[in-house]
Amino acid sequence: MTTEQYLEQPYWVIDILPKQVPAGSGGQYFSIEEYYRAHPRIDTVYSKFTDILLKLNCYEEMAFSTDGDEWTTNPAPADIEAMVTHCLSSKTMLYILLPSADALITISSDDTYMTVYHPNEETISLLTALAASVGLFFWQP
Repeated sequence: MTTEQYLEQPYWVIDILPKQVPAGSGGQYFSIEEYYRAHPRIDTVYSKFTDILLKLNCYEEMAFSTDGDEWTTNPAPADIEAMVTHCLSSKTMLYILLPSADALITISSDDTYMTVYHPNEETISLLTALAASVGLFFWQP
């Protein structure tokens, strides 16, 4: 599949919240989201994203790209951390392909979640455990 085809597939999210906030909720969703998107909170969120990706790379071959065209397969752990950090600081998108699982993960620079497209049952199970291990949640909108 191409990157664009993955983006049209069913998706899940790895998020700071355990489920989607309903429209009309009495809470302060937008204020809280803005709070988490500012430093130093967003740095903590992206550190958790890095931890998940590093642990996932123990089980899966992973390819990384900032444009969806040129890919780097199984970069060094420090390089994975640098790519995630660069995504945050440069306001860009990071694509992570899991070839054997036929899934794609994206990180957008201003989001407090990662999106996982086309995950199979094994990937769902693994990401559920990995997200929980760093205090995040894995759910399908």
